[in-house]
Amino acid sequence: MKKRRKQAAAIVMAAAMALLAASCGQEDSVGGNLVMDDSTEKTSVLLFAPMERSRPDVQNVARTAFDKTVIMAEEQLNVRVEYNTYTAKDYQEKSYDDVALDRIQHGMDDFYLLNPDVLQKMGEEGRLADLSGLDCAKNLREVVKTANTVDGKLVGIPQEVVVYGLFVNKDMFDQYKLKLPNTPEEFLECCRVFKEHGIETPVGANRWWLETFVFAQAYAELYNGGDTAAEIEALNSGERKYSDYMRGGFAYLKELMDRGYIDAKTAYTYEAIDGEGPDFLAQKTPIVMAYWGAANSETAYGKPDFNMQVIGFPSERGQMPIVSMTGISALAGSERLEEVLNVMDVMLSDEALQVYAETNQVISPSKNVEVDCVPALKPLNDLVNEGTYVLAGNAGMKVEQWGNTCLIVRKLLEGASVDECMAEFDRLQEETLP
Repeated sequence: MKKRRKQAAAIVMAAAMALLAASCGQEDSVGGNLVMDDSTEKTSVLLFAPMERSRPDVQNVARTAFDKTVIMAEEQLNVRVEYNTYTAKDYQEKSYDDVALDRIQHGMDDFYLLNPDVLQKMGEEGRLADLSGLDCAKNLREVVKTANTVDGKLVGIPQEVVVYGLFVNKDMFDQYKLKLPNTPEEFLECCRVFKEHGIETPVGANRWWLETFVFAQAYAELYNGGDTAAEIEALNSGERKYSDYMRGGFAYLKELMDRGYIDAKTAYTYEAIDGEGPDFLAQKTPIVMAYWGAANSETAYGKPDFNMQVIGFPSERGQMPIVSMTGISALAGSERLEEVLNVMDVMLSDEALQVYAETNQVISPSKNVEVDCVPALKPLNDLVNEGTYVLAGNAGMKVEQWGNTCLIVRKLLEGASVDECMAEFDRLQEETLP
């Protein structure tokens, strides 16, 4: 279970790196043979990340954007950032998360690009430096601070906010005179109409991302209506149960499966985008779920032969984007901590984040940085800019969210009851209590 949870969390990293691997839905998309930059620069800091420094003949937008910010720091501070990397072969070796945990615990690098579950665990153990004093931290969106704060310390800062939404074929909605859905009931009605008109599976799904439906149902009110901090404290103390929040989302997802709007057996075998993507592009299914970057021009759904829009997931509070993110973190015990924090302050400055966001066409963690998005993403972009979202990863919650929920959704796909799924959340919560 622990290994599979780490594999699920790797999907967040893959999405953040904008198709760095062949598919952002594949297990252990990073991991394998360690490679160390052989730079002879005298002043240097060590970065552990799932990719090497770009070579001139390598075309990879994500790497290029990341490297641009590293180069800015090197030039401004007269330092050298050396990359320690890890790349797996055939997904048989240790995962990137496994290796990152080991390297942090043994103090082998100065700073790291981390998935949410590793960031949370290492933050709880006090192994990551508090970044709240950095100049760049003053400009962060509240969603970023919330997601990456552990025990009152900001222990990670991303270079982009990864947002998941529903990718819809607007032409098919128009064909059947359907409005884009806001609530769970409206979404069910759209699926009913599609099904009645011969569309076998209205929602194309894979085994990684169906938890996005659950998060929208479970936490829309927590993040957008009530006292978020107080509710999370009640969860952490055991006063409230995660299952109290999750039950409605799981029941809704099961209803979608029972009505045949989602093919559970097929979804369980599909990798993200590779599985359901062809039917969506061929206009056989009108709805899929994916992350922001998949809509950009040179990626998975960037050039469809129809009017595509990306909207939030249905909730009682309307369309709801689902947000997750990786983080750049510094080793608290690094002998070069001051130099590392200076490097991070440049890499994560508004100037550097503007370069990163423009290169990758993504939502920036800085409230001061905005870039034009493709028209299909405007509905999702507007919601995030308004502060409407649900966090799929929150380091302040003692039960890790994204990976655990993904795996429990898989139990539902395999035939588990909602009650059985809720019992698993209760068990996970019990393990975190004194």
